[in-house]
Amino acid sequence: MPEKIAIVDFKKCRPEKCEDGICLASLACPHKLIQQEAPYDIPMFYPSTCQGCSDCVKACPLKAVRIVRT
Repeated sequence: MPEKIAIVDFKKCRPEKCEDGICLASLACPHKLIQQEAPYDIPMFYPSTCQGCSDCVKACPLKAVRIVRT
């Protein structure tokens, strides 16, 4: 059965458009797979252990995160 993982479209990811430059997807990830070093920085994403819960997808106002089947 295919696994689901989140992927980030870095062309759509614009932290400066998020409130206070804080990535809402990183805050929503229960496994902390999206990490942002400082406000307004592009978040780093570690998909290797993604559970495919889609919390980050729902949280991103820019629709820069989506779920795909592997």
